[in-house]
Amino acid sequence: MFGTDGIRGVAYEPPLERETVTRVGLALARNLDAPSPRVLLGRDTRKSGPDLERWLMSGLARGGATAESAGVITTPAIAYLTRNEGFDAGVILSASHNPYRDNGIKIFTAAGSKSSADLEARITRDVARGGDPPAGPETSSALADLDPRFEELYLDHLLSAIPHDERVRLPKLEIALDCANGAGYHVGPHLLRELGFVVHPLFAEPNGENINDRCGSTYMNAVSSAVVERGCDLGAALDGDGDRLQMADRTGRVVDGDALLFLCARRLKKEGRTRAVVATVMSNLALEHALAKEGIALHRTPVGDKFVAQEMAERNIILGGEQSGHIIFSQYGFAGDGLLTLLQVLRVLALEGGSFEELGRLDPFPQVLVNVRVKERPELKEVPALARAIDLASRRLGSRGRVLVRYSGTEPLLRIMLEGPERFEIESLARSIETAARETIGESP
Repeated sequence: MFGTDGIRGVAYEPPLERETVTRVGLALARNLDAPSPRVLLGRDTRKSGPDLERWLMSGLARGGATAESAGVITTPAIAYLTRNEGFDAGVILSASHNPYRDNGIKIFTAAGSKSSADLEARITRDVARGGDPPAGPETSSALADLDPRFEELYLDHLLSAIPHDERVRLPKLEIALDCANGAGYHVGPHLLRELGFVVHPLFAEPNGENINDRCGSTYMNAVSSAVVERGCDLGAALDGDGDRLQMADRTGRVVDGDALLFLCARRLKKEGRTRAVVATVMSNLALEHALAKEGIALHRTPVGDKFVAQEMAERNIILGGEQSGHIIFSQYGFAGDGLLTLLQVLRVLALEGGSFEELGRLDPFPQVLVNVRVKERPELKEVPALARAIDLASRRLGSRGRVLVRYSGTEPLLRIMLEGPERFEIESLARSIETAARETIGESP
């Protein structure tokens, strides 16, 4: 059931229908190392969220757990609150940047980190066994009243990331904040206003169906246009559950996760706090080259912020992230946090005194990304035509570029990424791989 980012699928369909979700709650409660575990739940703004929350709480209660709901709240808030408020586990119901019809179950440990592969395997095993009584009524007494104190605790946590002596130096900027009609729609504008910024909230009116709908960090046209039209100093875009951030400078140019990593890494090195960064195989070669010029090493991991967090912990590195905008500052926890990342960028602007256009500039190598919807997921080397196309592209580019072909961990997609010095060349090579994929494992039109 578990992909690289928890359980994800179409709401009300397996594995996100009532029976399975209830059994996931029951299995989670039984596999926590506590006699009467406490579990904190949160959700984004999808209309399916309250139903999934009731079903999960019903299962948790039947497994002997006490569950509390933080209501609509961001993923990093659940990670932080689970750790700091003494819960034995935390769960966020969200499908991140996916459309509203999807939803998901993401589990955090008592330490605020992503659930282990072992815990996920045990939950999967217990759910597959079945045999538990059918789900109880949706109006289970396990559903606690929503408690607004959780958002207040998370807001205080974010504000504490900017010490008072640095807070007074923050530039007085106008910021366009795209909340993706998601979980950060309330806390995001509130945070920036508390720090004295003029905020233009965008897509901050969720209705259960408009989350990530032509907005948020995966659709940067909206905030880029708003920055220019409203004369803002910069723009920032969250995703549906608030763990990603992409930005735009005053000209509307997009500043992605790679550039944000570079901006923050330079400052942290100047402060003597890091000489290395963790990123994934998706980060552009330009990041690796730019960091090397600053004397900063780059360690790459497979795609997924949990792999970034693991590598950071193993190497004792305090900064890591993904091109998509999942940025982790281990001083504050091992979950990506879009709002915390925004604060760190604003802190750098205050301390460096330069413009965001200058400090946030990272000129990427040409990159092509292609997604092919697939009907099956065989080993790529076992599909001869596809393997030949990948090998040809790799040999053609050699050390001048990169070829990365992998399956998505959350969707039935083959992701094809090429980087190189000439766009025409990598586009041609990407098309050959795409054609081979569609003809062999592609889903029928």
